[in-house]
Amino acid sequence: MTAEVSRRRFIVGTTAGAAGFSLAFSVPGLLGGEAHAAGHDEVNVWVAIAPDDTVTIRIARSEMGQGTLTGLAQMVAEELECDWSKVTTEYPTPGQNVARGRAWGSFSTGGSRGIRDSQEYVRQGGAAARMMLIDAAAAEWRVPASECSAAESVITHKKSGRTMTYGKVAAKAAELEPPENVTLKDPSEWRLIGQPVLRLDTADKLTGKQKFGADISLPGMLNAAIRACPVNGGELASFDAAAVESMPGVRHVLRVDDMAVAVVADTWWQAQSALDALPIEWDKGENGGASMAVFEALVEEGLTADQGFVGNQAGDAKGAIDGASKTVEAVYGVPFQNHAPMEPMNATALWTEDSCEVWCPTQNGEAAFAATVEASGLKPEQCDVHKVHLGGGFGRRGNSDYVTQAVNIAKQLPGTPVKLLWTREEDMQHGMYHPYTKARVVGGLDDDGNLTGLHLRISGQSILAGLMPQALRNGADMAVFQGLMPMGTQGISYSIDNLLIDHAMRNSHLRPGFWRGVNVNQNAVYMECFMDELAEAAGVDALAFRQKLMANNQKALAVLNTVAERGDWGKPMASGSGRGLAVFSAFGSFVAACAEVSVDDAGELAMHRIVAATDPGYAVNPQQIEAQVEGSFVYGLSAMLYSQCTFEDGAVQETNFDTYPTMKLAQMPEVETIVMPSGGFWGGVGEPTISVAAPAVLNAIYNATGKRIRALPIADQDLRKA
Repeated sequence: MTAEVSRRRFIVGTTAGAAGFSLAFSVPGLLGGEAHAAGHDEVNVWVAIAPDDTVTIRIARSEMGQGTLTGLAQMVAEELECDWSKVTTEYPTPGQNVARGRAWGSFSTGGSRGIRDSQEYVRQGGAAARMMLIDAAAAEWRVPASECSAAESVITHKKSGRTMTYGKVAAKAAELEPPENVTLKDPSEWRLIGQPVLRLDTADKLTGKQKFGADISLPGMLNAAIRACPVNGGELASFDAAAVESMPGVRHVLRVDDMAVAVVADTWWQAQSALDALPIEWDKGENGGASMAVFEALVEEGLTADQGFVGNQAGDAKGAIDGASKTVEAVYGVPFQNHAPMEPMNATALWTEDSCEVWCPTQNGEAAFAATVEASGLKPEQCDVHKVHLGGGFGRRGNSDYVTQAVNIAKQLPGTPVKLLWTREEDMQHGMYHPYTKARVVGGLDDDGNLTGLHLRISGQSILAGLMPQALRNGADMAVFQGLMPMGTQGISYSIDNLLIDHAMRNSHLRPGFWRGVNVNQNAVYMECFMDELAEAAGVDALAFRQKLMANNQKALAVLNTVAERGDWGKPMASGSGRGLAVFSAFGSFVAACAEVSVDDAGELAMHRIVAATDPGYAVNPQQIEAQVEGSFVYGLSAMLYSQCTFEDGAVQETNFDTYPTMKLAQMPEVETIVMPSGGFWGGVGEPTISVAAPAVLNAIYNATGKRIRALPIADQDLRKA
């Protein structure tokens, strides 16, 4: 059955749910098979079982190294009661999802939602398939289903001892109606969830079998290199195709859209070589004169502006600060940053008058599908997108601009598959940048060192204003306040009687984007570094100062106390060494870190150790969580040390890893990860954990040197002892 959906309605509905946020929608056919369109071995949309007992679990979310593929498969397999050694996975396509009534739910993978937002219905899918298999076997034996049980892909009739494998009964099960009511296991009964089972995608990555977008090869395929106006908002004025058309391998020189030109050739290197030689004229428009200094001044002005959008308010913060015995004030800043995934943007497209197919790495299959439909000019049922594993995403591949470009090129070459691959320079200049913000934080203390009031003013760019303006609330971007909100999955860790957290929106022409951790990274720096400054001013130990303010947040307090104990907080250290703490709550989880560093007489920083604790409620795969924490720290510490994008005459100046370096292996500290699931809720992992890395290290640097670092990155700053 094909769901009827208008092209415009589909495009509007799917693009609204890009990487960092999603819109709620019903998921019809969640447990059913919609006539089992995928084949006779499909039990329901989530599970297909071959006669040899191979279990294929369909995964709608994207795998980009974070382990979602294995985690979701674990949850389906848990309820399915199948033999884990015989489990494999596959991606359904967003086109299939639309045709089958959105049976797989959301394809968006961002905001640490891959598992936590789909855990219930994927487990229901596994449980429903198990019930159908048992019902089919019971019918074969002519016994009540209540007398049968399933384990390790084998159904057993308890009274007679008869057994039947899943593979023998799957086809019969597929003919049954799915159950209307499904009861999920109690967590105490889990045997796979919570276990550090081996990842399902590791072997293919180690052997090179795994195909990424850059590896796609189709018969008769051509390769495209692209160059867009280096200034966002500018346009392509002209180009001289005749100057390069005779170069080796060149087939076409094409205008892609108003901003970009592409060369299509037999090989990508031939296409890029011709593109480098192509005379191009740009109309940089009004943004061609954009100055970084002017924008910085605009943000600076916002720190003390009268008006700001309020994200969290309690009591009378300004009055309490005015009446305080002592006030503390600091200004912090975090720059523009690029996602810089190791695999640059790419997509392969094949367009004909009757169909359009795209093969690409994407964090949002539905958004990529919407972009394909829009660019192709065809109906949704004539299009589809085939997802492949991502060579890094970090939020950048939630946007589908590169998919649109690939389809625009392929549309000019009907019947010919074309693979578009960006250069690193193109990727750097046309990113979706982590927003540039600063924060002015003012706190008031009484005579006993108690915090009486706190005002945190954030000034700078809004992601939603640039990317999803329809998600603003009366002009305010509430996502700016992630980890600082009054309550909920992004709630502040502290109870402060007089509190004001607000945002002066000051936007740039650079495109903002959901960068791994989104806004919790800078918010954790602003709050957690200032907590240390307050504690020092109050003459109180930094741990004790936090503990007093966290009495009403026991889960956050538990992770903080754990890292302090395991990180040897309070124990003596050698001169030039220091420890630092940070705690934060975001994406439904509670995280904390204790960092240990040293700074030598020349100002060289050595990060020796970070103890990290996380409470995500339920831990599907503890080994994957450990890897996620370590990986997020690589990303977060790299940003803290080096990552900064600037612009001159409107164009981003950092164009490759020589000017946008990353942390080296030898610089990485030892990370001890403590996974402490308290149960009862589903939190995220990859994005909340990144937030505490930088502030813990920054606080440790101060304790080692007496020097506060309030602006990132720190690589060019003098860290020698104050």
